[in-house]
Amino acid sequence: MEDLNFIVPAARPSLDTKVALKYFKASGSAMSVEAGKTLFAENEKGNPLFLQRDKMYFLVEGEVDLTVNQAPVGAVRSGEIFGEMTLITRMPRTATATAKTDCRLYTLDGDQLHAALSTAPEFGLLLMSIMIARLRDSIAALEASGALRGGEELKDSEVFDKKLPENLVDELGDSARMRFAANKVIVEEGQTGVLMYVVLEGHVEIAVHGKVVGTIGPGGMFGEMALIARTARVASAIAKTDCELLAIGRNVFLDLVAANPKFAVSLLGAVGNRARFMASLRR
Repeated sequence: MEDLNFIVPAARPSLDTKVALKYFKASGSAMSVEAGKTLFAENEKGNPLFLQRDKMYFLVEGEVDLTVNQAPVGAVRSGEIFGEMTLITRMPRTATATAKTDCRLYTLDGDQLHAALSTAPEFGLLLMSIMIARLRDSIAALEASGALRGGEELKDSEVFDKKLPENLVDELGDSARMRFAANKVIVEEGQTGVLMYVVLEGHVEIAVHGKVVGTIGPGGMFGEMALIARTARVASAIAKTDCELLAIGRNVFLDLVAANPKFAVSLLGAVGNRARFMASLRR
């Protein structure tokens, strides 16, 4: 599994442009757009009935402006990925992307993304690392502005279907099961993370700087960020009720990503939803 072990242990992992381009070229489609063309619009969502498919983009050459309510919020430059949130979370676009200059790009739609993950599971880790960096940026910005107040929670839906946790329990054995009484701290913010957890029974609260920002129920998971980015925990996890968890170490986690594209897609969706939720609190 050493070939999956490429993410540098930094707070904000940098994107390896050559690696990302390889995945987009292998599974995606090339396109060129002229300056002024809108690639996607705020609140837009693909519609398969009209052959409109959500896509994510890798910018090879040029520059793309990002706007919200016609106000500039950022720019995309050569070697960067953008537009992945809608493809992964299946939610409408949160910004408008317009070519500032003539651009060359590669695109991936949903089917192409699944194909890329099937042939190159490390691509899923790369995408997760990007979203984790964005989530960390949102938390830092909320803390700096005093906007991280808690009270508005993200309630995770099931990340995994029922069969996958059951299969994991059978594979990992009873030694991987862990029980926590209500109000027990499971992981603490700032700690080094060596395990991720899948909730089998009960509910777990996620707190950032003492403020509850999420609740995880059966079929949900938490703690994966520390395994992917190999950085300190960004949040604490506290048992809201008596709960039973399945603990997964990094090596098993990497094996699952490599062997099961569905596992990788489920993780991408969960991380993407959390990053999108935290970003929404900044507006």
